[in-house]
Amino acid sequence: MQKTEDLNIAAFDLMPSPDEVKARIPITEEAVRTVVEGRRAIEAILDGRDPRMFGVIGPCSIHDAAAGLDYARRLRLLAEEVKDTLVLVMRVYFEKPRTSVGWKGFINDPYMDDSFRIDEGMERARRFLLQVNELGLPAGTEALDPHAPQYYGDLVSWTAIGARTSESQTHREMSSGLSTPVGFKNGTDGDVDAAVNAILSAGRPHSFLGVNGQGQSAIIRTRGNRYGHLVLRGGGGRPNFDTVSISLAEQALTRAKLPLNLVVDCSHANSWKKPELQPLVLRDVVHQVREGNRSVVGFMVESFIEDGSQPIPDDLSKLRYGCSVTDACVGWDTTVEMVRQAREVLKDVLPRRDRG
Repeated sequence: MQKTEDLNIAAFDLMPSPDEVKARIPITEEAVRTVVEGRRAIEAILDGRDPRMFGVIGPCSIHDAAAGLDYARRLRLLAEEVKDTLVLVMRVYFEKPRTSVGWKGFINDPYMDDSFRIDEGMERARRFLLQVNELGLPAGTEALDPHAPQYYGDLVSWTAIGARTSESQTHREMSSGLSTPVGFKNGTDGDVDAAVNAILSAGRPHSFLGVNGQGQSAIIRTRGNRYGHLVLRGGGGRPNFDTVSISLAEQALTRAKLPLNLVVDCSHANSWKKPELQPLVLRDVVHQVREGNRSVVGFMVESFIEDGSQPIPDDLSKLRYGCSVTDACVGWDTTVEMVRQAREVLKDVLPRRDRG
């Protein structure tokens, strides 16, 4: 009989189950404390019970665990310095959605050589998240592969659904079952309606096909996630952090009868992918809050030890330490200046801010 399936499949390589990976890299009490405190702080901000804002700050992508932990230690100290005003979460992105082709991230290709050792990448990603949380620094990541949260979701305090996937039914269903607050980014064309619809969808219960901790196919039934919120990242050739764009986003949330919770991504189209413009974006947003804006609850910054970005060389020993291999980032000194300036402007404003 002629074969009719798997015609374009080269191989099926077995993947360890989520439970097996967790058994090899178990969560610790210190990490649990960090995860829970991070989630509760962000939830309280979204509920209006905590007047502070939160910032998701870190590399565009993790490619070097040593440099990533170096960065995490620095950010942990900065987070302690500004904790009266800002809750800092480290941006820890392991999966990179590509517009066409390119390196797919730390999980898919941990050796950056097209060997695609996803089994090793998943373990290394979990270990990295564990180490970050053991520092006392909560972590945020983008959920791209719908199976990945089963492997490391217990170590995440905030989740993003990207501009390319906010419209995806699969990601909306997955988000409805995540244990973290979830930020849905507006589409690459700048439209916010898909993200608003995603928030509505993720807030409802769903049933869908997935895998359980043993790696078995399972029908996953969710309760719905009430902590979905909108992330403005610009698009369609223009930014959307200005007062008019924010007002339009507020109107879209109001029409959908959703809480007025907005996070501004200072990178991507909001800065025309020019890292040197990220400080100007944050400064503008902070000024809006000082002048009376009540909907902006957080911000995102792409930041690493060194500024800029670099291509991935054939000889990986030539990689510049602490420099992004995906989108260009602001350097550490600029990051410190941005965060300290934001805290200085907001420290006396946020306690008086009426979010009711």
